[in-house]
Amino acid sequence: MATLADPETDYTALPDLPDGVFTAPLAKPSHVGDDWLEPSQTQYSSEDHAIWDDLFVRQMELLPGRAASAFLQGLEKLDLGKGGVPDFGAMSEELTALTGWSVVPVPMLIPDHVFFWHLANRRFPAGNFIRTRETFDYIQEPDVFHDVFGHVPMLTDPVFADYMQEYGRAGWKAMRYNRLKALGSLYWYTVEFGLIEEPDGIKAYGAGILSGPTEAVFAVEGESPNRIMLNVDRVMRTDYVISDLQPTYFVIESFEDLYRQTVERDFDRLYRNLPAGFTYANSAVIDVDNVLNRGTQEYHLRGGAGSGAKPV
Repeated sequence: MATLADPETDYTALPDLPDGVFTAPLAKPSHVGDDWLEPSQTQYSSEDHAIWDDLFVRQMELLPGRAASAFLQGLEKLDLGKGGVPDFGAMSEELTALTGWSVVPVPMLIPDHVFFWHLANRRFPAGNFIRTRETFDYIQEPDVFHDVFGHVPMLTDPVFADYMQEYGRAGWKAMRYNRLKALGSLYWYTVEFGLIEEPDGIKAYGAGILSGPTEAVFAVEGESPNRIMLNVDRVMRTDYVISDLQPTYFVIESFEDLYRQTVERDFDRLYRNLPAGFTYANSAVIDVDNVLNRGTQEYHLRGGAGSGAKPV
């Protein structure tokens, strides 16, 4: 069966970006090679470490009861609360022993095909910088706190770690079909903003939720957003919000369920039938949805962050 990725592909070689495939134009800094890896991790200042510690404390006041158990267990396994920005080398040794992953420093957002290549080889690219006090509450480009605190603990879960590798491998196929936007939507609604059903309620496992104080509450408890059970075909046809809270979140039963729905899906057929653009608005509820909470959409109807609307 044709699955998310092509098992016969050689993922050790950096893939070429096919002609006609659109990606964001990114200027590669002169000091990095085609792999976009920094020569070493930044030597953070005492103020940088203090910013990490303050961000960590703020999130940990909010996340118990709202974060997925796998995430909280991952924080403990990697001891990310021991103080200061974690050392990538030491953290990677621990992570490699658990699931075979490592964390590598990159200067900024990197091109899609390079990102896929690192994930396919169980390397997670993390921003080699941290936000300032002035950008403490929100930073447009993912920094080391978002990448390491938000993403890396989930890589200690074996099933989720395998899902991330398969996602990276899936990039080759998405590029061949010119469907990077659809694959990006899948990443957005799972890895960045995914929710999971647990015995004591819905919890967050997406890094975009876990690394932000407002969304950590809004996604799990807010009345405004929709919460809908994950349907991969539907998600890959759904637009998303980049610079505000999400109007809709998708919920999985388990990480095994996420893996089964994606890695075992016939993506060749799906890609052949996907339109170039999105079919559904980010606030839409459609007839095939298994809806857990049909949101009021009050926050977005009042204008969202730009209007100063209260996240409810």
